[in-house]
Amino acid sequence: MPGKSPWKMAVGATAIALLAAGCGGGGSDDSSSTSNTVVIGIGEPQHLIPTNSTESNGSEVLASLFYPLVDFDAQNKPVPVAAESITSTDNITWTVKLKPGFTFSNGEAVTSDNYINAWNYGAYGPNGQGASYFFDKIAGYEDLQSKDPDDDGPKKAPDPKAKTLTGLKKVDDTTFTITLSAPFSGWESVMGYSAFYPLPKAAFKSEGVIADGFEDAIIGNGPFKLKGKWEHDSQIVVEKVADFKGTVPKVDGITWKIYQDQQAEYADLVSGNVDVQTTIPIESLAKASADLGDRFKKSPNSGFGFIGFPTFQPEFKDVRVRQAISMAINRQEITDQIFLGSRSPATSFVSPVVAGYRPDTCGENCTYNPTKAKELYTAANGPKEIKITYNADGNHKAWIDATCNQIKASLGVNCVGNGEPKFSDLLTKAEKKEPIGLIRLGWLMDYPLMENYLGPLYSTTGSSNYYGYSSPAFDKLVADGSKAATSDEAIKDWQAAEDILVKDMPVAPIYTQQNVYGYSTKVSNVNVDLFQKVDLYKIEVVG
Repeated sequence: MPGKSPWKMAVGATAIALLAAGCGGGGSDDSSSTSNTVVIGIGEPQHLIPTNSTESNGSEVLASLFYPLVDFDAQNKPVPVAAESITSTDNITWTVKLKPGFTFSNGEAVTSDNYINAWNYGAYGPNGQGASYFFDKIAGYEDLQSKDPDDDGPKKAPDPKAKTLTGLKKVDDTTFTITLSAPFSGWESVMGYSAFYPLPKAAFKSEGVIADGFEDAIIGNGPFKLKGKWEHDSQIVVEKVADFKGTVPKVDGITWKIYQDQQAEYADLVSGNVDVQTTIPIESLAKASADLGDRFKKSPNSGFGFIGFPTFQPEFKDVRVRQAISMAINRQEITDQIFLGSRSPATSFVSPVVAGYRPDTCGENCTYNPTKAKELYTAANGPKEIKITYNADGNHKAWIDATCNQIKASLGVNCVGNGEPKFSDLLTKAEKKEPIGLIRLGWLMDYPLMENYLGPLYSTTGSSNYYGYSSPAFDKLVADGSKAATSDEAIKDWQAAEDILVKDMPVAPIYTQQNVYGYSTKVSNVNVDLFQKVDLYKIEVVG
């Protein structure tokens, strides 16, 4: 969404007051400056197994190593990429025909088995894959999940009834079918997500068991292959695959340079030690235009930033507490003064880029009203101290501190920001339901459907529902929308589901994003898409 403030605007007095109110990588390879390779900055991925990677850092790397079944055109419609065709006559049984001749970077032919085995691994509950949720529409998924023992006591859950999805069937080496448990007209779009990449035979040391060390030396079917191994907290280097059968990138290699500090990354961008930074840090926004000139860019983005309430903790069970905290936040002030207009206040629970979005669905719960916020909070006997945990490697400290200062001023309670060094650390603690307080989270769509926000973020079994929210009525409406015969009918159900979120407020929407990025003088044709990914097929080295 376009920003509203001038890019050369200096950080004003209001921003300084917000920040001051009392709330608490190395150089790149020298050869990259002359070779046909580029350096792109990221944070440390949490995982690189496709079915276990649910955050943007891992997704960016995987996009260089794998070739998806489908991608999306300018209208967000799915188009076949590794697939020759994807068809269905009833939205239940889908037939995927693969393009012939594709191989993994180790020379293995890509076949139907590679998709079926990878998806079965991802869906099998005991494997604990973060993206397992995305396979739940395939017939047989429930039988792959462990069920808790009925009686009390520390008993181990029994093994699931099955290890493979009954809905996946091989027709031949280049054709397989997917049978869903209910109709879903948007299934082709879902298969554009990174969880649906194939895995080679080399990924498994035995049936359904990933080989030791495979994740650090992962093998994909994409235009690049890993050069060496994943150097944790340092870099991931990939090089072009010879004779790749798909669209061929213009660069010969990429160094995914890992940072824990976006300002250090920006300094490297300005000095030419990194070629692309997909998110310019807040502190550098005012000077980025002067530093980078026309290499400082903006583009549409599907990002949605919010603060999650740990509804499983007693002090946040009362919806009035959650409403009050949301009303205590002045979103317009934060987006104007901290983000200098590069982000916009969020007043709904999905991004404006998807069909079905409605402005202001959150209503008064997302409207700054410190008087009513204090009344609600006092009546609900809200906690005397609030902690908001965020990842320090994502440049969130400034706006979290500003948010805490607003909450303190509005509610008369103490509020502190708690920075975890890495996003992967934050997610690990959130998954374990450790007492980290409110959680700073964001979401970039995996595929362009409203359901991709509602399902993963808010459904009971959602892959990124780290705050314990559960509403059977909400879950049913999301599922009903997925079963709908047309997209219009689906959107009607999904909008009704969003209306339930307004009443329950499991999260406080804060902002919607646009890409605010920059690149070095070494590269050209740099585009960052709705998924906050660099278009690896267009970027090129100048000259």
